[in-house]
Amino acid sequence: MDEPDAIEALENLGLSNYEAKVFTALQRLGTGTARDVHRATDVPRSQVYGAAESLQERGLVEVQQSKPIQYRPVSLEAARSHLRGEFERTKERAFDYLESAREQRGEGDEEREDIWTVHGRTSIDGRVEQLLEEAEHRVVFGVGRDARGLTNELADLMREQADSGVEVVVIGDEALGEIFADSDVQVVQVPADHPHGDDPVGRVVVVDAETVLLSVRNQRDNAELDDETAIWSSRTGIAAVLIQLIDGGLGEAVSV
Repeated sequence: MDEPDAIEALENLGLSNYEAKVFTALQRLGTGTARDVHRATDVPRSQVYGAAESLQERGLVEVQQSKPIQYRPVSLEAARSHLRGEFERTKERAFDYLESAREQRGEGDEEREDIWTVHGRTSIDGRVEQLLEEAEHRVVFGVGRDARGLTNELADLMREQADSGVEVVVIGDEALGEIFADSDVQVVQVPADHPHGDDPVGRVVVVDAETVLLSVRNQRDNAELDDETAIWSSRTGIAAVLIQLIDGGLGEAVSV
C-alpha cells in the first residue's frame, strides 16, 4: 500500500482528506509545525491548523503550545484504538437509526412486491439465513452438485432449526450425508443421472410452503470468481407457482 492508498483508507475510517494527509505527514515527520506539514503535503498552511485541531479532538495528535505550535501524532496503537472505537460508535449510531426507521416503516412492506432480486453470494447468504430463521414448520434446501451454496453457518442454522422441531430437508449430493450426520436434518441425494445435474444451480430454498428463493451461479474458470444471483418471493401468487414447479420437479419424496 502506498501513501495515496493509506490516505484513502484513513478517509474510509472517517478522516477528512486534509486530516488524513496531515496525520500521515506527521507520521513521517515525528514532530512538526504547520509550516513543516504544509511543506510535506499539498495541504494549504491555513488548513493545517484546522485539520490538526480536529485530529487533536479525535485523540490522534498531541499539541505543544509553543511558538510556533508543534504537532506530534500519538502512537499507532493508540491511533488504531481511537479510530476503531470511533468507527464502531458511528456504525452503531447509523444502524440504530436504520433499525428505528425500519420499525416505523412497519412489517410486511417487502411482501407487497411480487419478486425480489438479490445479487452477490454474501447478500444471498444473509437473505437465506433470514428465511431459515423465520421457518416455523418446514424447510426444503437444495444445492448444486458441489454444495458451494451451503456455508457452515447455514448448515449450523439448519441443524438448530431441526433440533427445535422444524422439518428440514436438504437435497444434494452424497457429501451432504456426512455434513448432517447425527442430526435431525433429512438428506435426500440427487441421483447421478439427474437430468438437471449440469445446470449452474446455486440454491433452492422453500420455507413453510409460502416463501421461495432460487439462485443461479455465473460459472467461470476460476471458482473463486463465480458470481451468484437469486430471486425470492413470499406469500404471493408468483411464490405459489414457483413452489408448485419445484414440487413437481423434485417429486413426491420431497414434496414441498
